Amino acid sequence: MKKILPLFILFFTFQSFSQIKVLSWNLENFGKSKTETQLNFIAGTLRGYDIITIQEVVAGYGGANAVASLVEILNKKGSKWDYRVSDPTSGSSYKKERYAFIWKTNKAHLKGNAWLEKKYTMEIDREPYFASFEVAKKTFTLVTFHAITKSKQPETEIKYFKFLPQEYPNLNLIFIGDYNCPQSHTVFNPLKKMGYAPVFQNQKTTLKQKCIGENCLASEFDNIFYRSTSLSNLNSGIIPFYKKFTSLKEARQISDHVPIWFEFSIR
Repeated sequence: MKKILPLFILFFTFQSFSQIKVLSWNLENFGKSKTETQLNFIAGTLRGYDIITIQEVVAGYGGANAVASLVEILNKKGSKWDYRVSDPTSGSSYKKERYAFIWKTNKAHLKGNAWLEKKYTMEIDREPYFASFEVAKKTFTLVTFHAITKSKQPETEIKYFKFLPQEYPNLNLIFIGDYNCPQSHTVFNPLKKMGYAPVFQNQKTTLKQKCIGENCLASEFDNIFYRSTSLSNLNSGIIPFYKKFTSLKEARQISDHVPIWFEFSIR
């Protein structure tokens, strides 16, 4: 029994260390318009997670500067964080944006450089942003994405995602972000047939203009797709941050999307 207990503790400690909590948030127009008070609120929302990906970072200098300011605030809250911000995406000027990855350095290690996918820049306005992370000597790659709006038919972009697993056959891909399209759409069927499962089903992630009773969420747009043969889904959820504000109008100054999160371990 004395020998079994240390082995159990070692196993439990390794399992805990190999678990990772990833959060994705479309932070509407994330740039210099965000006040220090808003950045502090955002940091308080994010601090309990290990790797963060942000969509809709403003393409100009103000976007990258806002990410740096957010990380500076996070670094004052007890953990050391690092980050990468993408170059502006290649779509037309009004659609150009940046993406960001932010992570706790004691939980994850960035392997190599993060990169914007260049093969489908003609077909995808805001091409996805990739970053590979190592956790407990195992590696996975987050692919963060912000699709064109629903009125412009985001499925015309998402259909190219079925080619990405064969483009990167040696990477353990996790697709994460704002698809402006529900996971039930047939455009996701090719990924599902390859073994990529959606973390969320029938989970709305955007804010209405006004709540109807307790119903404040509008559309099922944000999601995460992971390969169920290589990752174990431990937990997931949304953060209804808007409940901390007196009105949706005030909450929407932070964002019109709620954060989504996914806790998993690598098999």
